[in-house]
Amino acid sequence: MAYPKIPLAQSVMALCKAKGLLDIIISPGSRNAPLTIGFASNKEFNCYSIADERCAAFMAIGMAQQLKKPVALVCTSGSALLNYYPAVAEAFYSQLPLVVISADRPTSKIDIGDGQTIRQQNVYANHILYSANLTEENSAENDAKINEAITIAIRQKGPVHINVPFEEPLYEVTETLSVHPEVKEPVKQEESLPDWTPFIQKWSQAKKKLILIGTNDPGVMETAIIEQLANDDSIVVMKEVTSNIHHPHFIGNIDTIITPFTENDFIAFQPEILITIGGMVVSKRVKAFLRKYQPEEHWHVDPLRAYDTFGCLSQHFKCMPNRFFKAVLAQDSLITSDYLPRVKEIQKIREAKHKIYADRVPYSDFTVFQTLLPALPANTQLQISNSSAIRYAQLFSIDPSIDVFCNRGTSGIDGSTSTAIGAAIAANKETLLITGDISFLYDSNALWNAYIPKNFKIILINNGGGGIFRILPGHQETEVFNTYFETAHHLTAEHLAAMYKFRYMTVNDQTELENALPSFLSEKAQPALLEIHTPMEVNDKILLEYFKNLT
Repeated sequence: MAYPKIPLAQSVMALCKAKGLLDIIISPGSRNAPLTIGFASNKEFNCYSIADERCAAFMAIGMAQQLKKPVALVCTSGSALLNYYPAVAEAFYSQLPLVVISADRPTSKIDIGDGQTIRQQNVYANHILYSANLTEENSAENDAKINEAITIAIRQKGPVHINVPFEEPLYEVTETLSVHPEVKEPVKQEESLPDWTPFIQKWSQAKKKLILIGTNDPGVMETAIIEQLANDDSIVVMKEVTSNIHHPHFIGNIDTIITPFTENDFIAFQPEILITIGGMVVSKRVKAFLRKYQPEEHWHVDPLRAYDTFGCLSQHFKCMPNRFFKAVLAQDSLITSDYLPRVKEIQKIREAKHKIYADRVPYSDFTVFQTLLPALPANTQLQISNSSAIRYAQLFSIDPSIDVFCNRGTSGIDGSTSTAIGAAIAANKETLLITGDISFLYDSNALWNAYIPKNFKIILINNGGGGIFRILPGHQETEVFNTYFETAHHLTAEHLAAMYKFRYMTVNDQTELENALPSFLSEKAQPALLEIHTPMEVNDKILLEYFKNLT
């Protein structure tokens, strides 16, 4: 077995191995050669070579999302680590553990005009949990920083940065390790929770309790707790498509329910207590509602962070949802309330109106999602890109066996395909990405990847531009709008699919879509891409009319 001759590189490798950081995505380069040699020559590490750093970092996001443990990124010096930054920010806000290990020039070579050098120390300062700026000499201080970085990534679920300076020669190897760094185990943290008594009292007295569930990992809440919440008339549970929590009494189509509300409806629905669980919320309408009609109490339940999204956060419970609900539901006393029954009546009306509209609407983005989502195979992992795609997905039901993910930390279109590929690799199950054309084209280098599973599929909805901008207020049919906002285009994915050996299919209307889906979804021999062309000019009108027809 070959080891890098540079002791500092040996220490990084040895400590990663000792702390279980075994999944390594390497962006090829020269300055990081000692790290590459160390990781790639040791069979205990799972190494991947991804040339485009931005794609590499989002692939790591997808892997960390599924593995629930840190994934390392290794790059050369200079602008390479800047290309990781969008994914670092996503990891920071989505609470995903990434360990960025960047090779650097020695300190004496910075800012003297030497090639491929930038100021790498603390480069992610605003979106990082810890920055370990190592020195060139192997030392106990360096080892302590590496230990701390990996521990923080694991414990606090977020990105950390280890900057490692190397002097040439970089490619020398040895057959024996010359270092034996001390592995420091993290000190166990005691759970700190408030006195439950006053909160249980408030909970038991409130007749209108709204639970809003954002992005969540599957299996976070116990079935018994879900049943208890679903059968309490004083509780309404609204869940996003990325919540991965299911019950027939829970409200999944949030925007469909609240968009037609009158002033009186909003007042009647205003909760006394709001409990939020999980990460970022997609629905702008529910955020606007809760900011204007604020609850008396807003409690957020999360072991690590709480955001004051609605300007009324009153308590952060630093625990998992099961722990919280077992405490507040312990008395098992139901209060008389019509909160849930009234919402269920509204839901019946909306469902009937939804069906009437959906049955007569012409071919469009709306009908594509209406057709796609029910057709997805059970137990599929579904990845959805940002912008229009995730918003359309909120309007329709998805089989509860399907796990749903989307990069909602920063809500950017960058990296959706790379994330989905990383998730597919790590999850080892059939994975399907639904994406828009701008998001797909923006991240097309994601397909430059030798590790894509054969059962990975992309459904590309190509409406010829950034359709989300037609839905937003202020849309005008002008050259400025079409060029600088919508980014109108006439590109397709056909040649990209051929270059990267994806099976390619394309459809242009409802009949073609329904005929193509069975063959596309059953493809097992190679990755597949279905490009669905929809009419740009009518999509926004159909969606806006949908909300008008719900009353």
